[in-house]
Amino acid sequence: MTQVKSAQFTVGKLDAGMAMLLTEDYQLIEFPSVLLPKGVVLGSVVSIDVGRDRETERRQRNEFRVLQERILEDFGKRHPQAPVVHAGHTTQTWAVIEWEPLELAAAELRSLHLYRDGQRMMQAMPSTVEAANSARAVKTTGLDVDHEYEFRIEMCTSAGTYFSNTVAVKTHSLDNLTGVRVCFGDCGTQAEEDSLKETIKRIGASWTDNVTLSITHFVTRHKVGPGYEAALRSNIPIVKPDWLLACEANGKLQPAIKFGVE
Repeated sequence: MTQVKSAQFTVGKLDAGMAMLLTEDYQLIEFPSVLLPKGVVLGSVVSIDVGRDRETERRQRNEFRVLQERILEDFGKRHPQAPVVHAGHTTQTWAVIEWEPLELAAAELRSLHLYRDGQRMMQAMPSTVEAANSARAVKTTGLDVDHEYEFRIEMCTSAGTYFSNTVAVKTHSLDNLTGVRVCFGDCGTQAEEDSLKETIKRIGASWTDNVTLSITHFVTRHKVGPGYEAALRSNIPIVKPDWLLACEANGKLQPAIKFGVE
């Protein structure tokens, strides 16, 4: 600490945590009374030393410079990236739109919106970046059979609005069964399930062991099991094994309502 100066003051008033100090040449200054020595009263004379701490100044300037550089790096150089989407599983009446993990840099996600053919849809979308990067997909339903659509995502952030690329999706015709993807429940014996899987192969469909977003039908004979409960919660059509046989026999998708599990 250098350039220390000393001055004497007479306490002229103590009020509300402030002291009125009077210099020898009758200049008045306000000074926090908490910084005065104990026992100071009206009329006391105090000496105050004032100095400049250059070392602390240099340290604070360096800390401030580091903070500025960090702010520049976090907020000035990194920006949110436009979402990247692609078409997922597609059937006759619905499609799954998937996206890569969202990159928001230091911005906050305000909302996500799905657009179909240029129109914003009333589609439930994840409300947080954590939820969006966990789900990374949304199923859009109510589509027309054998029809082409264009989809994209709007990402609203605290740093602005970003639109994804546009993906074209064409729903399947009724005789195109490649979009059928089933999950099996209780279908009887293993031999029966294996036979159904051979049927799936012949019609060009597929199956999976778990109930996921891309499942079109849950095949079972009985309303039991965790797979059945998961399909029920997800509003996935639950059908008897005869439904698969009917699809193969007729060469096209059959209404699930005719094959409901009793």
